[in-house]
Amino acid sequence: MPYPYQITTPGAYQDAYQKSIDTPEKFWGEIAENFRWQKKWNEVLQWNFKEPRIEWFRGAKLNITENCLDRWVEKQPDTPAIIWEPNDPAEASRTLTYIELYEKVCQFAQVLRDNGAKRGDRICIYMPMVPELAIAILACARIGAIHSVVFGGFSSQSIADRIKDAQCNIVVTADGGFRGNKTIPLKEIVDDALATCPSVKKVIVLTRTGIPVSMMKDRDIWWEDEIEKIEKKGINEFEPEIMDAEDMLFILYTSGSTGKPKGVVHTCAGYMVWTHYTFVNVFQYQPGDIHFCTADIGWITGHSYIVYGPLSAGATSLMFEGVPTWPDAGRFWDIVNKHKVNILYTAPTAIRSLMGFGTKPIEGKNLQSIKVLGTVGEPINEEAWHWYDEYIGKKKCPIVDTWWQTETGGILISNLAGVTKSKPTYATLPLPGVQPVLVDEKGNIIEGNGVSGNLCIRFPWPGMLRTTYGDHERCRTTYFSTYENLYFTGDGCLRDEEGKYRITGRVDDVLNVSGHRIGTAELENAINMHTGVVESAIVGYPHDIKGQGIYAFVIFNAIHTDENHTRQDINQTVTKIIGAIAKPDKIQFVSGLPKTRSGKIMRRILRKIAEGELQNLGDTTTLLDPLVVDEIISNRL
Repeated sequence: MPYPYQITTPGAYQDAYQKSIDTPEKFWGEIAENFRWQKKWNEVLQWNFKEPRIEWFRGAKLNITENCLDRWVEKQPDTPAIIWEPNDPAEASRTLTYIELYEKVCQFAQVLRDNGAKRGDRICIYMPMVPELAIAILACARIGAIHSVVFGGFSSQSIADRIKDAQCNIVVTADGGFRGNKTIPLKEIVDDALATCPSVKKVIVLTRTGIPVSMMKDRDIWWEDEIEKIEKKGINEFEPEIMDAEDMLFILYTSGSTGKPKGVVHTCAGYMVWTHYTFVNVFQYQPGDIHFCTADIGWITGHSYIVYGPLSAGATSLMFEGVPTWPDAGRFWDIVNKHKVNILYTAPTAIRSLMGFGTKPIEGKNLQSIKVLGTVGEPINEEAWHWYDEYIGKKKCPIVDTWWQTETGGILISNLAGVTKSKPTYATLPLPGVQPVLVDEKGNIIEGNGVSGNLCIRFPWPGMLRTTYGDHERCRTTYFSTYENLYFTGDGCLRDEEGKYRITGRVDDVLNVSGHRIGTAELENAINMHTGVVESAIVGYPHDIKGQGIYAFVIFNAIHTDENHTRQDINQTVTKIIGAIAKPDKIQFVSGLPKTRSGKIMRRILRKIAEGELQNLGDTTTLLDPLVVDEIISNRL
């Protein structure tokens, strides 16, 4: 067996799980023996959730890229590491073997070093879904720099906020990117962001679209020119920086319940072990399988299950630049057919979107190569689960419904493909090392099955976040202060009679839209920046495609010449400040918001109105102006 810790029977799962609970240090120490270390650890785990302080493999020295590249270059240099499928099906796909990827990473590591990057520097990456994005990430890790990838759909304001928070000194970007029938001017957006970011000294620009860009003297350089210099020197190796187990690997910003995104920090050793272990076990990866994760590397799913998890396992990872519905709704199935994909990992939003096109786009596509299907980002509804099972898996492929977060680093609760049982809409059972508990509003742990509560974890796992960048107190208050000695996920959860877990959605002021978390406070701040907006309140409501839609209640102080035009203006403001991903689906103009006498907006009432639950609004007599509720209901969209 290529992975001695791969769980292949239900009994083996029970044994591994029990061992991970009874003797966690011994359990993870044995798994960690399978990786390449420059120096072994002195201690497997030290932790304290009060501070919080979590340290895995204390005293160990390593470089994660040696485990993702060097050891596979020695064992299987010609195995494909990354297969890249471009946005336009007429453009040729690319395959990089492990030796080719290794050389490109080493060359770009030298480019970074030659341009002043050093261990501990923060480097912002804002790129399209091309192989160079993965190369840039791995090159940062190679030299010991901390990468901060920003999703290519975010606005210049969002990029500037993230650069300033992390004090990045280099930005890696491209002239532009392709996404469906759109060309996104990435360099232009970066230029706008950098107007307020004096910490950035160099911008490295990859040519992708060929659109004209402005290049600033002494700051902006072309990726291709820099690589040419390295090639002329004959450099295709780069000695990896030896890192401490708990050194930062990357920062990834995620929305929270306050207005400012928080930089979730993951470290080298624990994250490596966790993404690898979960990848191999959840998807039951076998050497030679083609693993297609459809996420963008700008999100944690791409970090963990396109780059680090698969490459640390010597796997073949397929990355796709485009969208599932362009040039038609058969694009995913064309890719599966073309590359003989064995594992397909996508979002319920994508599945629901494709369901809307019926089964015609699937006709004539050979999907026989698929062995495992997966979903990520949000709970999958039963209708979508059955469609995925019947039409894509042909009722012979296990579906892994994976629950996890940016903060968890990798999958926490999921069935293991073909090993433990699936149940539609249920993430099912925790991975070894994960100790979930359900907690009531008072903080009491709810024992037994057939119960529901807030989902917490009572013991650390190797991939969990260590801090929020530059603000450890925010990490403590967000995740560790709600319930004593527990990590609070922010999600509600149900545990059925068999002990299987079903995530029921966010319980804080965070929306899950198309699998992406958007903080209501952040979005309200953006809407309130519009010149005519007095105040706004955001809630989620059920959405057929996105899972959760965004409903905005807005007090506007100007006279509308055209309400729809005003809505477009507000959406334009949101796009400029956060990005198009955060645009509200519905904007209802109101004269007032339901508030308590202390001035708190009663979002519970607005949520029920948005959901159409008008009969059970609860007690409204405590409101400052109960009549405002009747007005909102009568004008509900």
